[in-house]
Amino acid sequence: MPLFDLPLDELREYRSASVAPEDFDAFWAKTLQEAREHDLDARFEPVDTGLTTVEVYDVTFAGFGGHPVKGWLTLPSAATGPLPLIVEFVGYGGGRGLAHEHLLWASTGRAHFVMDTRGQGSAWGGGGGTADPVAGGPAYPGFMTRGIDAPENYYYRRVFTDAVRAVEAARSHPLTDASRTVALGASQGGGITVAVGALVPDLVAIAPDVPFLADFPRATALTERHPYREIALWLKTHRGRTEDVLRTLAYFDGVHFAARGRSPALFSVALEDQTCPPSTVFAAFNAWAHEDKAIEVYDFNDHEGGGPYQEAAKMRWLRAHA
Repeated sequence: MPLFDLPLDELREYRSASVAPEDFDAFWAKTLQEAREHDLDARFEPVDTGLTTVEVYDVTFAGFGGHPVKGWLTLPSAATGPLPLIVEFVGYGGGRGLAHEHLLWASTGRAHFVMDTRGQGSAWGGGGGTADPVAGGPAYPGFMTRGIDAPENYYYRRVFTDAVRAVEAARSHPLTDASRTVALGASQGGGITVAVGALVPDLVAIAPDVPFLADFPRATALTERHPYREIALWLKTHRGRTEDVLRTLAYFDGVHFAARGRSPALFSVALEDQTCPPSTVFAAFNAWAHEDKAIEVYDFNDHEGGGPYQEAAKMRWLRAHA
């Protein structure tokens, strides 16, 4: 697939035209306040996985609306002291999968928590176990248009709230060091990571790879690929609703979360990525507010991005942070 977006020198200067709603911060403060009215009720149940190098816990905690959300906490075997903590969010359509799918970060001597994404987990990987009990209005198949009629109803309001509560749940375990918490993820997981980087004030670092959910106005007009295409196809049926939809999406745009970023960040981008176009990734990166930031560029990759090379880059980079 040839390069289809802006040249790299222009990408490095690109800024999104998306404008944050005036009540963006108030919306999210109120959302998280309402979520915290429910007891976090984080429960960690040991799991016999047959693995000898790690200990695994099946986790349940209260997310948005007090709804139960699942996760895995993986620790190096025989860990005795508080460990640096990695909280990971997964890509679109996937779930937390099976415990043995997540061994990298515990193998570096860190605690690793992976959050299940509500309602997902049936498109790839080992599946998911978290329902999304909130119904919405008419939606195009997928998750991008669920509740898109209003910010209060939108699917990612629930997911981003779950993600903040996931950090709180992971930090509540006695063997995790809350003061050394990192958030990371790829694609949808990268988009969630960017949001968490704004909504959780004291992370030591974030590492979003080829992040989704950024610069919605450009993404929906530029790429023909799903998941962004779900929005365009919904609008193809619901004619004349573009302004309303973009208003809703503005509350969930990674560009606006990035402008509130509070920690060092390592992004990655792939220049042939038609799922998360490079300009939308650079829109979030260029808006990221913390001065300590870097981006790894993969010139001839599509949405797979840097793959294992980016994993190695994150391991090197995180030595200075957690």
